[in-house]
Amino acid sequence: MPYLFYSKMVLIKKRKRGNNIKTGNAGHAKKKKNSEETDSDEISSESELEDNDLKPELPITDSEDENETAQEKKMRLTKKYLDELRTLQEQREDGVDAVGTKLEEEVLDKAGRLQRKVADKFATPTSDDISVLKGHRLTVTCMAVSQNGDMVFTGSKDCSIIKWGLSTKKKLATIQGGKKLKSTSKHHTGHVLCLALTSDGTYLASGSIDKLILIWSPETCSHIHTFAGHRDGVLGLAFRTNSHQLFSSSQDRTVKVWDLDTMGYVETLYGHQDSVTACDSLIRERCVTAGGRDGTIRVWKIVEESQLVYHGHTGSVDCVKFINEEHMISGSDDGSICLWGSMKKRPLFTIKNAHNLADSSRQTWITAVCSMRNSDLVATGSSDGYIRLWKCGDRSLSPLFTVPVLGFVNDLNFVNNDTLIAAVGQEHKLGRWWKLKESKNVVMVIKLPAVKT
Repeated sequence: MPYLFYSKMVLIKKRKRGNNIKTGNAGHAKKKKNSEETDSDEISSESELEDNDLKPELPITDSEDENETAQEKKMRLTKKYLDELRTLQEQREDGVDAVGTKLEEEVLDKAGRLQRKVADKFATPTSDDISVLKGHRLTVTCMAVSQNGDMVFTGSKDCSIIKWGLSTKKKLATIQGGKKLKSTSKHHTGHVLCLALTSDGTYLASGSIDKLILIWSPETCSHIHTFAGHRDGVLGLAFRTNSHQLFSSSQDRTVKVWDLDTMGYVETLYGHQDSVTACDSLIRERCVTAGGRDGTIRVWKIVEESQLVYHGHTGSVDCVKFINEEHMISGSDDGSICLWGSMKKRPLFTIKNAHNLADSSRQTWITAVCSMRNSDLVATGSSDGYIRLWKCGDRSLSPLFTVPVLGFVNDLNFVNNDTLIAAVGQEHKLGRWWKLKESKNVVMVIKLPAVKT
């Protein structure tokens, strides 16, 4: 029978109005048996909800007038939305109700249940569909892609961040790093391991082994702010969609929440027993994290002040991404990838040895996973010489095709619903267990061709 495990957790909160720190008390654990409970571990904590948690989320626009009233703003946004719907309907010539379809998709998207069927529409890319961006001296470890797909930022073990134009395939700017630079608070002195970009393109966040989170302007690549709250290297960053709320995960075993509207610290989330290797977030005020060698994946519900705990991998859980609000994909150094549903504490489907080497000369850890959000297409990377694409069902993962790549695939990201970008290097982003000397430190841009009919 499914069970629900309750336990209070300690959350440290620092209110935006001052420096008062609020700490919850650790409590006792108890079991409940109830037919309506979910089949996942949930850990809750007692703490009052802040007023900010109850405020409705406002859409972020790029053309707001500072002098307009709230009513005028609503009218402007409504007219803009109606114009978009009218244009969409006019473009349809087959008589299909485009407006009704779009509205239905938006409802499902916000509820986290939209599952677009796109996996069968793509064919295996050829060499002509693949382009390479060269610029980093050392292993490329991470990336962040703008929502409109016009630019991508990449981080590396050379401590630098490079801004690329995807349409031109050229380098647009470089943010230098390294210990030789004079200012230690406005650049990274260690390996850049994670990047995140807000949905509206206002802020770029970078995390490094130097324990710092730096905030940049994506347009000018100028430094805006520095967060120095973690006590060890920062391994994961994720912005909540349509928000300036930032989640960070670290080797210090904690997850922290930041508010970039006030450039302030919000709270610290405790629970993982090992380095928190990755994090991700979508529209809801929650994030998912991978707990490294503690073997768990956790979904943190910020408003409810609780966490759901999932078990399934036998090795270190090194990467995790949301597919939609109800499903996740994860990878481990045991070579397995797992498909998860938020209502089950065990994987819905597991593929062992997903990236096996024919000669078994070394282990092929799963180093990166990603999904085309709210669709049935996912991709995984390792160091076996291939990026593998999978079709995701309700309780299944089936192989589609592979893309050859030489090196460690340290990060993956879909963009524009038809392009896959990979951060590739000679080494694993977190260490030097193996080095593939014949590979290059590059960014691969892979155009996914449509199936010919």
